[in-house]
Amino acid sequence: MRWLRAVGRWIAKSPGTYVWLLLLAATSFVVARMDPAALDYFLQGRSTNLDELSSRPVHALLVSLIWTEQANFPFYFVLFHVFHVPAERWLGTRRWLTVALTAHVLATFVSQGVVAWGVHHHVLPPNMVHTVDVGVSYALAGVEGVLTYGLAGAWRWVYGCGLVVFYLVPLLVSHTFTDLGHFCAVLIGLAFRPITHGRPVWDPWRTVRRPRPGHGAAGS
Repeated sequence: MRWLRAVGRWIAKSPGTYVWLLLLAATSFVVARMDPAALDYFLQGRSTNLDELSSRPVHALLVSLIWTEQANFPFYFVLFHVFHVPAERWLGTRRWLTVALTAHVLATFVSQGVVAWGVHHHVLPPNMVHTVDVGVSYALAGVEGVLTYGLAGAWRWVYGCGLVVFYLVPLLVSHTFTDLGHFCAVLIGLAFRPITHGRPVWDPWRTVRRPRPGHGAAGS
């Protein structure tokens, strides 16, 4: 069928994103049907908290990418199509995945490093070593950051500065380790500018002003 082939071609252009979405759909289904009283304990074993990072670092970093604290798959479906799909198509699967994983890993180490310091100096409660820290947000923030270089001219500055402010304000207001992780992830994404060299850029204003076929050529 024609529409099935069209969907297949669409997915084939960003396969990594859709595999990730499929995994999130499955884990969201599990989270939605789990007893809330047991969910926190369940997610602790799949988190990038200090306990898991010290005993199973690779497992914690990878597994935490496919679990979320709330079963809100439609929300992530939209976000993935706004940011991950265009980023994977623009950079290619290998480069897109490099940005996402690097942001996830480094932001996790920075934020959990602060937690470790806080627990060690009795600034944070000891039970923070078992805190639930799962989700796709660090990787998403990193991809949002690198997408800055996909925009042309002043749009790049508007988007980039807006993105930094968006993640900086919560950090200054709440001072949580997750807000620190998000802010670091955006900076990590911005640091990936070298891999965007030679990639096409998009000017939204030109897209809006582009004449439709059959219009604007009458006086030629």
